[in-house]
Amino acid sequence: MSNVQLTAGICERLNTPGDNDEEQESLWNSQPTVQILSIKKVGTTTGPNALDRYRIIVSDGEFFLQAMLATQLNKLVEEGTVGKNTVVVIDKFTSNYVQEKRLLIVLGLHVVSQESEKIGAPLALQLPPGSEAVTPAPKPNSTAKNTPVATTSGASTSTTPTAQATANQRQPNRNAKGPAVFPIEGLSPYQNNWTIKARVTQKSDIKTWSNPRGEGKLFNVTLMDESGEIRATAFNAVVDQLYEKLEEGKVYYVSKARVNLAKKKFSNLTNDYELALERNTEIEECRDSANLPVVRYNFVTLANLQSLNKDALCDVIAVVQEIGPVSELISKFNKPIVKRELTIADQSNFSVRLTLWGKYAEQFNQTGEPVIAWKSVKVGDFGGRSLSMMSSSMMEINPDLPEAHSLRGWYDGGGSNQTFHAQTTASFQGGPTTFDRRDIQLLNDVREAELGMGENAEYFSTRATIMHIKSDNIAYPACQTQGCSKKVIEQHDGWRCEKCDRSWEKPSYRYVMSMAVADHSGQAWLQGFNDVGQAVFNVSADELVGIKENDDEKYNKVLDGAIGSMFNFTCRAKSDSFNDQVRVRYGIQRIHPLDFKEEGNYLKELLNSPWAA
Repeated sequence: MSNVQLTAGICERLNTPGDNDEEQESLWNSQPTVQILSIKKVGTTTGPNALDRYRIIVSDGEFFLQAMLATQLNKLVEEGTVGKNTVVVIDKFTSNYVQEKRLLIVLGLHVVSQESEKIGAPLALQLPPGSEAVTPAPKPNSTAKNTPVATTSGASTSTTPTAQATANQRQPNRNAKGPAVFPIEGLSPYQNNWTIKARVTQKSDIKTWSNPRGEGKLFNVTLMDESGEIRATAFNAVVDQLYEKLEEGKVYYVSKARVNLAKKKFSNLTNDYELALERNTEIEECRDSANLPVVRYNFVTLANLQSLNKDALCDVIAVVQEIGPVSELISKFNKPIVKRELTIADQSNFSVRLTLWGKYAEQFNQTGEPVIAWKSVKVGDFGGRSLSMMSSSMMEINPDLPEAHSLRGWYDGGGSNQTFHAQTTASFQGGPTTFDRRDIQLLNDVREAELGMGENAEYFSTRATIMHIKSDNIAYPACQTQGCSKKVIEQHDGWRCEKCDRSWEKPSYRYVMSMAVADHSGQAWLQGFNDVGQAVFNVSADELVGIKENDDEKYNKVLDGAIGSMFNFTCRAKSDSFNDQVRVRYGIQRIHPLDFKEEGNYLKELLNSPWAA
């Protein structure tokens, strides 16, 4: 016989919670002990990050009630922590009505014991006859509105305040300081009268479109509560009505929006539904500081990114080691896109490149080395593992989380002096990457390994000394438009860029370099562009071209001054064909000055390793 004590009468109270606000608040804030009689997989969310859904039956020893596990608790089932006859304490829950039956939604729980037998002989609960016809007395000073509710035929009708009170009784959770609240996970197109209490975790810019059918504009937000997330979109006139009203980070009551099936190609959320914000949608900021929904993370260490598939979404928390400049590129739709690249690291001693896009790139003004938590960033595999913020991603700077405090303490207490393994083996124009001393390859080893001879480019790191720099054609005249950098041609009206379709009084010169480098094993020719030239000469291409045009002796002196300089290089090896001969070209992806502190730490570790014993 079990010694576990279940919470007597809890299933019956959950099934018919009554209408008293104080009693309901006490009920929804309780932490009952129940037994799980069965667990059944009832479906799977759609999309690239599909999640299973589990229905469970909970018992108090006298009665049992159906319930759903929130998807963030799936791992408890999948790992075997929760199973048949497990006794648990439900830490957080809400409820919903499905097909005229109350369905408990479990948001958080912890295991008390693993029981082998069912406790008691619990019976099924049904709603008491006539319970849905009970009409509570209207509250003083309450404002009644005629609100459409669903009839049995699916049409809408206008209700009286008394009928509306009856409809409100079906809401799953009352709040004395606000309206009755549904969980986001409980929303479906079959419900009409609902209110969610949700935090705006992401708000897009206003986007416009034009096609043969007309023109328009839209924006979307990601709403989150304890049960899950949902995407909401507003179009045209509703954009003007709601865009300024919704702010990232704030919590709102949202009602009278249309629930539709989610268009997965526009969203990375796991929710099968999305909201359409309409003219009559009601949005009210929640100013009650109690029980506000908080962002829930499922952090992955940077060392474990290799185990994730390309395009998977994950949550990470890391220290920002390097902040790249804002740069601009042209999308395949011929539109300019702003980006900024960060190098981040964590306690797993790995670092990775993370790209910010659009407003996140422009508005990122952090200094120093902040700790940042990212939710739902996308995993890439170009040049190793990389991360990228999506429109549905969010970031929280220096969050008040245990993981953040632990990471800050570790990094400031000596973690910053460690050598990090780079998940991103190459960096791309406009962004930094961490150079790992242990990844260095000798030039002769690169040649013998025939890196780059295959169909795909290959990447390597090396340390080498500059032996010779080709002095002719060291720079080219480029367009001054930010993010363009195309070569311009001098014409009668100035320097013309065909891509931008405009002319400039003078060009902006950019480096295009070819130089021979060597280490003790051999020599190789490396090609680099503007950031390489600036690192080698420590002057801009415009300055160096000016020197060349006015003083050849001084120009040659600048080039000679770079000879003998040693750098760390991250390179891309790729074969091409020239005059029917295949050759490998080595392009410099990123150039790093020597870090003597890093080198000293590496040698110290080497001397303390078994190799030196």
